Amino acid sequence: MTRYSAFAIAREAFRQHRGWPRAWAGPDTPRDRYDVVIVGAGGHGLATAYYLGKRFGITNVAIIEKGWLGGGNTGRNTTIIRSNYLQDPSAALYEKSRALYETLSQELNYNIMFSPRGVMMLAQTEHEKRGYLRTERANALQGVDTRFIPPAEVKRLVPIINIHGPRYPVLGALWQERAGTARHDAVAWGFARACAAMGMDVIEQCAVTGVESDGGKVVAVNTQKGRIACGKLGIVVAGHSGHLAEMAGFRLPVESVALQALVSEPIKPCMDVVVMANTVHGYLSQSDKGEMVIGGGADGFNNYTQRGSWHHVEETVRALVETFPMLSRLKMLRQWGGIVDMTGDRSPILSKTPLEGCFINCGWGTGGFKATPGSGWAMAELMARGHSPLTDAFTLDRFREGRFIDESVAAGVAH
Repeated sequence: MTRYSAFAIAREAFRQHRGWPRAWAGPDTPRDRYDVVIVGAGGHGLATAYYLGKRFGITNVAIIEKGWLGGGNTGRNTTIIRSNYLQDPSAALYEKSRALYETLSQELNYNIMFSPRGVMMLAQTEHEKRGYLRTERANALQGVDTRFIPPAEVKRLVPIINIHGPRYPVLGALWQERAGTARHDAVAWGFARACAAMGMDVIEQCAVTGVESDGGKVVAVNTQKGRIACGKLGIVVAGHSGHLAEMAGFRLPVESVALQALVSEPIKPCMDVVVMANTVHGYLSQSDKGEMVIGGGADGFNNYTQRGSWHHVEETVRALVETFPMLSRLKMLRQWGGIVDMTGDRSPILSKTPLEGCFINCGWGTGGFKATPGSGWAMAELMARGHSPLTDAFTLDRFREGRFIDESVAAGVAH
């Protein structure tokens, strides 16, 4: 793998940039057998493969993707990274991920544009304020650096905000200073490049059509590019998890819905933090290009669309205009949707399955991007060792046994 550096850029400038190799190369046809097959070349799938190779030396791995690399939810989110969740297992997993993000550019030798600009969650009702004060104290016990700040400090950090809203005044905010954003595509590309450098195969346009088993153990997957035998199988396909699970012979307690977002025309810098307003169901940040990145809640009905809808745009923007009046003067540049998989307790599933050798990573709902490296770290450990302390609480069995990890408040609005 060619190492990216200032010296490499200078060298290639004299060659008219003709010496750069491909960041990653995937074969047109897969090999007959791999030790591990990961289905889903999004951030979580690629991170799982990367940590399998880096931490456990397992490099005979194929990452197969029915579309293009990072073309699912990885490339369709609003890039928020934070870890101030309420329950201990959630806080541990998300804080591990946030910490990994801080040095991921150096580790991958690929600029993921991580920006620890800070994330605030507005309290606009007394009930919400009590909930965030509870989370602040829980985070203190968990070692997560979060604090509740008063309205005056909210206004200082976000001058464009209206803290005296007609319906929902700002009563304060839960503020995580080391949270932030990253470039979603770059995260996928960086992991793919690192996986390819270890000899793994990243195979695009390769949809799975079936899962083969023998004696209750997975033996192969059938794809559009032929049969691929495998020792272990990881299913990491977000909103399509239910379909893959059905192929493998088991059911999942998840439902798939569309999560929509939009960006405005680019404007001059006016906001350098991320703001989430759960009461009015909206969240807002400004990209490096100057666009205002806007998102809201997930659709209220099950669907698999990846397109935005006008009524959802209207509901989200109408709500945010109350808190950010300047938005009313902007034009929308583009909108999109992603298919998210929601569990009943709004917490993910990282687990073994009834099919031996088959592992599932799903149920991230509206918060999958922030967990990308932590999810890959934990999933790789689970697949390599059969156990990970980060995944113990997130098994499939918890739904049968009633051990729910209720994050419906901390997950709140789509983020």
